[in-house]
Amino acid sequence: MSSSTLESAPQVATISPEQAPEIVTDRSGSVLRVQLNRPAKKNAMTFNMYTMLADLLNTAAKDDAIRVVVLHGAGDSFSAGNDLQDFLHASFPMDGNSPQGRYIAALINFDKPLIAAVHGAAVGSGTTVLMHCDFVYAAENTTFRMPFIDLALVPELGTSYTVPARIGYISAAELFLLGRPFDARRAAELGLVTRVVSDHGLMATAMETAQALAEKPAGALQASKRLLKRGAREQTEAAVKVENQEYDSRLHSADTKEALTAFFEKRRPDFTKTKTAVSH
Repeated sequence: MSSSTLESAPQVATISPEQAPEIVTDRSGSVLRVQLNRPAKKNAMTFNMYTMLADLLNTAAKDDAIRVVVLHGAGDSFSAGNDLQDFLHASFPMDGNSPQGRYIAALINFDKPLIAAVHGAAVGSGTTVLMHCDFVYAAENTTFRMPFIDLALVPELGTSYTVPARIGYISAAELFLLGRPFDARRAAELGLVTRVVSDHGLMATAMETAQALAEKPAGALQASKRLLKRGAREQTEAAVKVENQEYDSRLHSADTKEALTAFFEKRRPDFTKTKTAVSH
């Protein structure tokens, strides 16, 4: 999707079904709303969606007519995380050139304000993406979870650095090593969201902040974000690289095979019979 495509339809721009029916964009002045649009699958992320989101962010970054991006989900959830069927059939390594790798790079390098409006389920990447957002508004009904450990996988999107850096190691260990869900109030206590708002007021709150940001001097706003992120950017990029290597290794492990088989068979996994080499 090119910058000219965004500019040619200043009010409403919808990505064609042939390109990415799972992503819908909407322009309101200088605010671009990006909606994850697989409500029947709780907006589970496919590789195609990661590719399109990376392209959208990279295009928006270069488009002076876009000052703020708001990310939200259709239906009853923000995102249920990765589409496991899609990931099972991946034919490429999880590195910087993968769809998810390009998406992470686009997030890290996006200097314009990025706002997330979160409701319902925010699982896996539905939670980890929030570490790259500048404002996160969570509806009261939001349930967060980073269940990578239950899939015999590891943290992603640089969160092995960003989460403990923000909330401390002890709290991060609880979220990652146990993989249990937590509610919006707990997310606010930990400092993972800007504010908890009523379910019906979620988008209004996000758009109010977006409009306020859009009225600020764009150059100073982006420079301020770069300065605020400067100390963490290199560490986040380094964490992403190590995570990708570990993730790719774990994805083909006996433990992960058992976890995914159990998931699709709707049973509890049994990790007592698998042997997984420990990498260092």
